[in-house]
Amino acid sequence: MAEHEGIRLHVYLARCGLASRRKCEEMILEGLVKVDGKVIRQKGFKVIGEESIVYNGREMRLEKNLVYLALHKPVRFLCSSFDSQNRPLASGLLPDSGRERLFHVGRLDFMSSGLIFYTNDGVFANKIMHPSSRVEKEYLVTTRDPVTKEVLDAFVMGVPIEGEVFTITSFNLKNPNTMHIVLQEGKNREIRKLFQYARIGVRKIHRVRIGQVRLLGLPPGQSRHLTKKEIASFYM
Repeated sequence: MAEHEGIRLHVYLARCGLASRRKCEEMILEGLVKVDGKVIRQKGFKVIGEESIVYNGREMRLEKNLVYLALHKPVRFLCSSFDSQNRPLASGLLPDSGRERLFHVGRLDFMSSGLIFYTNDGVFANKIMHPSSRVEKEYLVTTRDPVTKEVLDAFVMGVPIEGEVFTITSFNLKNPNTMHIVLQEGKNREIRKLFQYARIGVRKIHRVRIGQVRLLGLPPGQSRHLTKKEIASFYM
């Protein structure tokens, strides 16, 4: 399709740095987006970019300067743009926390730590988060109770929990209480739910890798820009 024929509204919003394509589509379906003053809930609605496109009262413009940050999130920081309980936000750790358009790619729960990306490039975020991309996320997990290879083998095969099948891609059992676990799809709190299902207490979940990007050398609470090579690795 030629560009002058228009692009889908959720793609345009992603290019504006609002969120990933999937999240932008959800926002449209929730009635949070207006085009020329009219609420749009239609999937596949197209725009050319000359319209007045507003999300939640904010005019959307295409991002010119794309930002890609890797953050070492400590525990007890929330991956969200707002928290009614006033818990500290991971975005507040970024070098310019006033950048409204930066959003987290995926998430780490409040008590998990490690590598997470922040960007204003919704296309990049979608590339990482979409299941079809099969981007690996590696975690260092420590447990209160001993874990056997048989338990982790069962996780690889898949475990039905709450009407869904939860699974891990691979693992490396360092000792009965320490292991590296690799996910690809990454459902909400997947690792915690798997160990809870197996009645194994979890001490720590720490993400050490996303794709080819590793956390090595980045202190807790600090961030750095992704290199061009690292960004390009997600499109290979």
